[in-house]
Amino acid sequence: MSHGGGGKLTQQLIEKMFVPAFQNPYLQQQHDGAVVSVQGTRLAMTTDSFVVKPLFFPGGDIGTLAVYGTVNDLAMCGARPLYLTAAFVIEEGFLMEDLWQIVQSMKMAAEKTGTHIVTGDTKVVDRGKGDGVFITTAGVGVIEHSLTIAPAFVKPGDCVLLSGDVGRHGIAVMSSREGLRFETEITSDCAPLWGAVQALLDADIEVHCLRDLTRGGLASALNEISQSAKLEIEIQEESIPVEAQVRGACEILGLDPLYTANEGRFAAFVPEEHASKALKILRENGHEPAVIGRVQSQSRGRVVVCNALGSSRILEMIMGDQLPRIC
Repeated sequence: MSHGGGGKLTQQLIEKMFVPAFQNPYLQQQHDGAVVSVQGTRLAMTTDSFVVKPLFFPGGDIGTLAVYGTVNDLAMCGARPLYLTAAFVIEEGFLMEDLWQIVQSMKMAAEKTGTHIVTGDTKVVDRGKGDGVFITTAGVGVIEHSLTIAPAFVKPGDCVLLSGDVGRHGIAVMSSREGLRFETEITSDCAPLWGAVQALLDADIEVHCLRDLTRGGLASALNEISQSAKLEIEIQEESIPVEAQVRGACEILGLDPLYTANEGRFAAFVPEEHASKALKILRENGHEPAVIGRVQSQSRGRVVVCNALGSSRILEMIMGDQLPRIC
């Protein structure tokens, strides 16, 4: 299970198993999607599978995740999402009413993001072999600007912007799965991100890199980028927004919000002179962003966390899996 948690074991599995087997220049981009050129047009492609448990949780369901997750991966490449595919692996005996609700969620999410589900596949497996339903989606988007947005383009001095509070999706799924109750319901942050990215690009913000914070949370995303860019990222712990109730739930459950999954948050790397304008644009688009750190000049692929007391620690990529089956 830890190999699917988005941490160090996932990274090792990809680097040692899949990358050597499928080696090509597009795979080496090490991004949320691959950017390819077709007759002079730059396209982004991505694919993702969704196995969340439970299928329905506060703030969303597996259908919403399937569309937004794929759309967000395209957005992180700086691409306007266009078309999606959807494949369903359905367990024998799964309720038609539940499948209808999931399909309707996908329909509404596609309409909200301006995408079309244009092809797909359906398989049914024996009872007890599919855990309800698994969904795999793929997406294609078009890049309509001249920027190349990828970890390799992160530069020393870049500010690290976070689009909002972290940890809500993981805690929402966990609380629903385990029947935990809090004073107020914690809802997932599941949301599409292309609108915010488009606003940054339309305002001529020089975006160097984008990464949505899914499995492994903020910590894994920053580690992946620092290792790809071969630069040190320093973040200020007190600048990272975490809702009080999410922080309390993490303390009770022994979890770290920096490693807890999100489905509607992203980190952006922009030059320092563009940071204030980028924050203003994100606020105007309904986000509550913050500058949480900067890229240092040291050629070390690591993430350093500084606290309010002036001490610091290395933020390692998680080895295991804090919360399995959260997306």
